[in-house]
Amino acid sequence: MFFFSCLSKQGMCLLSLVVTIPTLKPPSCGKSVSYLDCDKHPSSFQTAIFYTALYIIAVGAGGTKPNISTMGADQFDDFSPKERAQKLTFFNWWMFCIYLGTLFSSTFLVYIQDNVGWGIGYGLPTAGLAAAMVVFIVGTPMYRHKPPCGSPFTKMAKVLVAAARNWNQVVPDDPKKLYEYSGPGKYKIGHSSSLRLLDRAAVRTEEPVSEWKMCPVTQVEQTKQMVKMVPILVATFIPSSLLAQTHTLFIKQGVTLNRSMGPHFDIPPACLLVFVTIFLLISIVLYDRFFVPTVRKYTKNPRGITLLQRMAIGLALHVVIMVVASLVERKRLSVAKDHGIFENDQTVPLSIFVLLPQFALMGIGDSFLEVARLEFFYDQAPEGMKSLGTAYWTTGIGVGYFLSSFILSTVADVTKKNGRKGWILDNLNESRLDYYYAFYALLSFVNLLFFILVAKYFVYNNEVNETLNESQEDIGKWTEQGYIAS
Repeated sequence: MFFFSCLSKQGMCLLSLVVTIPTLKPPSCGKSVSYLDCDKHPSSFQTAIFYTALYIIAVGAGGTKPNISTMGADQFDDFSPKERAQKLTFFNWWMFCIYLGTLFSSTFLVYIQDNVGWGIGYGLPTAGLAAAMVVFIVGTPMYRHKPPCGSPFTKMAKVLVAAARNWNQVVPDDPKKLYEYSGPGKYKIGHSSSLRLLDRAAVRTEEPVSEWKMCPVTQVEQTKQMVKMVPILVATFIPSSLLAQTHTLFIKQGVTLNRSMGPHFDIPPACLLVFVTIFLLISIVLYDRFFVPTVRKYTKNPRGITLLQRMAIGLALHVVIMVVASLVERKRLSVAKDHGIFENDQTVPLSIFVLLPQFALMGIGDSFLEVARLEFFYDQAPEGMKSLGTAYWTTGIGVGYFLSSFILSTVADVTKKNGRKGWILDNLNESRLDYYYAFYALLSFVNLLFFILVAKYFVYNNEVNETLNESQEDIGKWTEQGYIAS
């Protein structure tokens, strides 16, 4: 993780240089000229340096994000009732801190970039990252470190290859006849009845064989636990693509609306994203401090509700978000039409705050969905594969953004056929984003049904259930002592 943190820092340093050194910056047309009207373009070298910095940061983030949350959760001892109770709230507050940083960057740093300079604007987070790395190094002796267990991809590949090579083998009815690790001190997972096709990888053979021909039951079960989460991962692609809408079309809507707050101040449309973060932070606090303790009294679940139930609430809210967005856009188009506004550079006499409900609901929905799916993928991943489990979370977000672009371009192309105008045009006052949002609401609803189906048949890991049951016995004790939300 330290290596990828260094990589991120190098990328941030390079990006700071790109916006500071004149030879690396693209030519400017002056502050009075909009970037849309500027006819000066960066050179190929400047473009290459800029994208190199971005890709370095992306690679660094890909190596740190799945591991930092895993390492944080691993600091809690599951065999200690006190720490196990604390761990139930870890992901709530971890996500709270992440979005608190987002709030800082989207307000203070944006102000610095606009009013002081881009060099300082990128230099400050670069210095902050360097300071965080120093804190990380200093704290290393105090961390609980888990020994490396080898590549999870190699372990899973061995199981899949062994199961394919043993496709004609008969799986014994008694799981004790399957091959398993021997000797004390070995981490073992009991046999489960799910995905029995993979049990062929653990069928014993008389002749000596390689690890690519016969795998222990524990390794097979680890692979099962990762594979059975894939349908849940697929169900998160659509909501992840919805996140992209808040950074693109939602903002473009705001550009067309009345942003005035007095004679001398106009709200930047991108500032609406701050409301997503604010409502998310508030929702996390309310969820952890009030919702969980209240619901826990009735459900007897230490988390209040299960992780899949929490995700389902978030997915349901995503449907509501797109319905609200569709209705708001229809209202915007109606006002534009009533006032004869059809050009893209004309302002619709409607307050930008009409978009606030969809941004606020996005923050509330993410407080349910994003926290729950991160914790779910960590919680249900087997020992030795926790980082791969949390990587499912970042993978879902990444795929969702690509999927968003694909859906947007596909809808735009399909709706333009047969001489029609199309739903998505450069001129929003001529577009039909209300239809597009309604389509997204329908897509989100179908995805919600798919999620409910796969969640219904999802079986939680035995060891996790046992841990939760044990936590239930001690939850009252540690709540009274103030260790977790009460």
